[in-house]
Amino acid sequence: MTDSGQPRLSIGGLQSGLAGPFSLNVEAGRCVVITGGSGSGKSLLLRMIADLDPNRGEVRLDGRERNEFKPQDWRRSVVYIAAEAGWWAQGVAEHFAAAQLEAARSLAQQLGLRGDLLDAEVARLSTGEKQRFALIRALLLESPVLLLDEPTGALDQASVSLVEAVIRDRLAKGVAVIMVTHDDLLGQRLGDQHYRMSQRRLSPA
Repeated sequence: MTDSGQPRLSIGGLQSGLAGPFSLNVEAGRCVVITGGSGSGKSLLLRMIADLDPNRGEVRLDGRERNEFKPQDWRRSVVYIAAEAGWWAQGVAEHFAAAQLEAARSLAQQLGLRGDLLDAEVARLSTGEKQRFALIRALLLESPVLLLDEPTGALDQASVSLVEAVIRDRLAKGVAVIMVTHDDLLGQRLGDQHYRMSQRRLSPA
């Protein structure tokens, strides 16, 4: 819970024409893990929470309703990290503000990425390297909520362990995490609450 006694993230009756309704609470410093088959609606749920897809229902951050935020402020506070993130510039460094570059290099090292990759072209990166740099972009926002969509799907076990350590660090700082994953072991290690998505409905696992 936050200092006010409210869950960090509260979701009630969230739905669209494609999925739901969904209701759950996530406390500060806790990780909700969602598993389920491909196409079951896991990514749809994360995208609705982030208000990236049409939806209706109630979502609150630290007790404050989502509609009280400007859309861009909400998406910086409740950050969705896609399994395959978008890239809008040729160079990796172009995706970071100049003031962020030192912190980005530090996080890159923590995640097992060579420092010179920040100066590379995006096209040179492997899928796993892109995935970790997309995570770095999100982490630098210092958001209170992270919505992680298969954050280790393209990584070897050593890299998974590094990502896990970074997520644990954010949880220790009070960040609330909802993570979609097919990695059952990772989910068991990180998850405080476990749900399964089936036919675009959520149930306790």
